[in-house]
Amino acid sequence: MSLNIMLLGLPGVGKGTQAAKIVEEYNLPHISTGDMFRAAMANETELGLKAKSFMDAGNLVPDEVTNGIVAERLAEEDTKVGFILDGFPRNLDQAKALDEMLAKDGRSLDGVLYFTADTDVLVDRMMARGRADDTPEVIKNRLDVNGKLTEPIAKFYAQKGILNKIDGARELDVVFADVKTLLDNLKNA
Repeated sequence: MSLNIMLLGLPGVGKGTQAAKIVEEYNLPHISTGDMFRAAMANETELGLKAKSFMDAGNLVPDEVTNGIVAERLAEEDTKVGFILDGFPRNLDQAKALDEMLAKDGRSLDGVLYFTADTDVLVDRMMARGRADDTPEVIKNRLDVNGKLTEPIAKFYAQKGILNKIDGARELDVVFADVKTLLDNLKNA
């Protein structure tokens, strides 16, 4: 039984940390858009070179290129057992494209893990990461921008009945215990 899940949440909420634990526990491929872009560019695939041309010019990579790179990755053999999507979709159009991509293979998302935490918690965590350009104001702005992108995606999946909110402000192991319960339930559904 395959397990197709997506991680959603604001920067600093612990998606990356939880993803690593999920990979370890369930042996699922972790599909991060950042990693995919780097791999596509390094392998100089047609879409990778297209993405690079946008990024080199300081522009966002258009949805059609991003969707194409994700579709290529989801077509690889290791995703047949399931996958963890992280950093995609970033907007509603990408979410709809993802549904179509998966439907072509007779697949769908089993669950969306939506990690949440208060802004203060996220600001503290991101300040602790110690990036030079991070001030509380810059971080709050980044969270605000990300929140505006994340909310419609969360609503989209809530309407489909596959959104699972998880309080990411708690201790890492406590959060993972919730994640594990949820994934075991999805796996056995």
